[in-house]
Amino acid sequence: MSAPTSDVILARMMALHPKIIDLTLDRVWRLLDALGNPQTGLPPVIHIAGTNGKGSTQAMIRAGLEGAGHVVHAYTSPHLARFHERIRVAGSLISEPDLTAVLDECYAANGGAPITYFEITTVAAILAFARTPADYTLLEVGLGGRLDATNVIGRPRLTAITPVSMDHETFLGNTLPKIAGEKAGILKRGVPCIVGRQAADGLEVIEARAQALGAPLLAYGQHWHVGEEHGRLIYQDETGLLDLPLPNLPGVHQVENAGIALAALRGLGLGEQACEAAVTQAFWPARMQRLRDGPLVSRAPGAELWLDGGHNPAAGQALAAHLRRLPARPTHLVVGMLNTKDIAGYLGPLAEVAESLTGVSIPGEANTVPGEQTARIAAGLGLETDVANNVLKAVQAIAAKDPEARILICGSLYLAGSVLRENG
Repeated sequence: MSAPTSDVILARMMALHPKIIDLTLDRVWRLLDALGNPQTGLPPVIHIAGTNGKGSTQAMIRAGLEGAGHVVHAYTSPHLARFHERIRVAGSLISEPDLTAVLDECYAANGGAPITYFEITTVAAILAFARTPADYTLLEVGLGGRLDATNVIGRPRLTAITPVSMDHETFLGNTLPKIAGEKAGILKRGVPCIVGRQAADGLEVIEARAQALGAPLLAYGQHWHVGEEHGRLIYQDETGLLDLPLPNLPGVHQVENAGIALAALRGLGLGEQACEAAVTQAFWPARMQRLRDGPLVSRAPGAELWLDGGHNPAAGQALAAHLRRLPARPTHLVVGMLNTKDIAGYLGPLAEVAESLTGVSIPGEANTVPGEQTARIAAGLGLETDVANNVLKAVQAIAAKDPEARILICGSLYLAGSVLRENG
C-alpha cells in the first residue's frame, strides 16, 4: 500500500470534530503536551491578530525581516490553492514529505480524540517550526485571538493587532468592544503590542487589557504615524522619520498596514533596509491582485481583471476607496460570498463605484450564498445585476458587453482560491 499523502491525512482530520469552529484551547494544549510541547522551542514569535489586514501586515513584516537577512517561519490561514501555503518553514513553503510527516505524527499523537481541523493543523505547523532553525516565527491568528489555536505562546517577542471591525459575530460577540476584547486576548504580560487604527470603543478595550498586563502599547496616531505624501509613504515615531516608496501591495489601506509592519520592525530594532524591503518586497495573493495571464485573462483580452478575497464591510470600504483612485474605467463586479457574511454591508460601498454585479456561487463550498441571492441584494443597492454559473462565464459575458471593462472578482477568499487554482 502506498504511503498517505497530505491530502489524505487532512481529509481524515476533518472527521475528528463535528464543528469547523469550536473555540477553546483545551484540545490544543492536550495535543501539544502529547507531542512534548513544541511551542516552547519556537524561534522568537510575532503574533498577529485583527479583523482586516493580518495577512498583508504579516507579509510585509516577513519581507522586512528577510530583507535584513533573517530566516523566518510564517503561519497563515486560510490557504488559497494548496494547504502548503499556510506553513512557510525557514522562508519556503513546507514540502509535501515534511507536511505529510508532521500531519501524520499529529494525527497519531491525537489518538482519535475530538479536535478541530484548524487546531490540529496549527499544532502541525508549530511542530514543523520547532524542528527547523530560524530567527523569527510569524503566527497569524485564525479567528479572534483569546481562544485561537495559535494563542499558546507564553511570551512572544511582539504582538500586533490590525484594525478591528465587525466580523464573525456568532463566535466573537455582537459589538465592537466584545470583538476587540477577543483580539486583545493575544496580549501577554510585559510584551509590547503594535496597534493599528481602531475605533475609539475598540481601542479602549485593548488599552484596558494592556494596562492590566503591563504590556506596552505602540498605537497608531499616538506613538507612530503613517500616511501618503506626494506619492511616498511617510512614517514617523519617536526614533525618527522614514520616507519610503508606497507599498507594492495595491490599495490605499495598505499604507496603514505598512505602518503596523514598520512599527513592528522598528520595535525589533531593525533599520531602514528592513523597512524599505517591507514595503517594496512583500507579495500577498488575492489582495487586490491584478490578473495578467491565464484562461480568464485570455477570454477577456481587453479587460482589466482584479481579484480580492475581502469579505466584510470594512473590506468593502477599502476596496471602494482603492477603486476610486484607479484611472477611470467602467467597473463590474463578479461576487461570490459565504452565508455567514454581511453581504449588504460588504456590497454597500462597492455599489457606489461599480456599474454592475454578477452573482456566482463558490465552487465546492456548502455555505456558499447562491448567485441569485447575491444578485438580489445587489439590485436592492441599485446595481445592474446578472447571474452566472461560474466565474469564467461571468467574465466572458461582461467582456462581451464591455470589452474594456475593469472586472473585480471578489467576496471571499474561498472564491479567490478557486479562481487562482483554475486560472493557473
